[in-house]
Amino acid sequence: MSRPVPRLLGLSLLCALALPALADTPPATKSATPKELLQQSKPAEWRKPDPNNLLEMRLPQGKVLIELAPDFTPLHADNIRTLVHEHYFDGLAIIRVQDNFVTQWGDPEDDDKGDKNKLRSLGKAKKTVPSEYTRPIDAKLPWTALPDGDVYAPEVGFSEGFPAARDKASGQEWLTHCYGAVGVARDVGPDTGSGSSLYAIIGQAPRGLDRNLAVAGRVIQGMEFLSAFPRGTGPLGFYEKPEQRTTIESVKLAADMPAKERPNIEVLRTDSATFAALIEAKRNRRDDFYRNPAGKIDLCSINIPVREAKP
Repeated sequence: MSRPVPRLLGLSLLCALALPALADTPPATKSATPKELLQQSKPAEWRKPDPNNLLEMRLPQGKVLIELAPDFTPLHADNIRTLVHEHYFDGLAIIRVQDNFVTQWGDPEDDDKGDKNKLRSLGKAKKTVPSEYTRPIDAKLPWTALPDGDVYAPEVGFSEGFPAARDKASGQEWLTHCYGAVGVARDVGPDTGSGSSLYAIIGQAPRGLDRNLAVAGRVIQGMEFLSAFPRGTGPLGFYEKPEQRTTIESVKLAADMPAKERPNIEVLRTDSATFAALIEAKRNRRDDFYRNPAGKIDLCSINIPVREAKP
């Protein structure tokens, strides 16, 4: 007479036998891949950044393109343009890289240990700019809302190619600290920033900074360079020795460059049908690998496609 299999062991065995069959079951419907959706996009769904809002920062490793956000932070955008016209950033440096947080650039002498007598002149640029942490909601600006909730704001979405949040009760909207966001460094006082020192988010989105620091734009190309610098060894990731810093070769405004030398890129419009389809495809991805779609998506997990424009 054979020995009976314990009940619990029998259930475990049944589950184990069932798992391969479940794993081999194809999804009922497959969602289109981002590549397929982009291939089907229409030319009108892509835009070329305004040359007056596009910065090209040249580093030894390559170029970084930054799009300013004048509709959200107009005073900062104007002051940064002035700094660029003054060639303020040329020859300055990457001064801080804090792991999973930010890469910051500016004048190495502009800190507690720096020599204030060696500070580079801001030229015609202003020494301080009002905070511009939020702005009144403008119904004329495009808004693509996300269908899922957000921990930090009543509503989130995209406006003019920027991840943003809004609160209809207060009538305010603001840009968010997602990966690639470019913010304005400041001292303790809220109106002590000018754009002379900027940072880019290189880690998980520190959304607690929203409405506490001005977001002046976002990196649309070249994040692989900003995120790959050696981490600083000092407090908050500041470099302690000059040889640790990377020199900025130049920062130019695309509008000031000859037409043939300007970056020739296009950004998918965040108010386009294709962008909405990309969001939905990522929320409910179904293919041979993804068998269980999340059914939700958070603001900072959405990449805005950028491509080289056709000649």
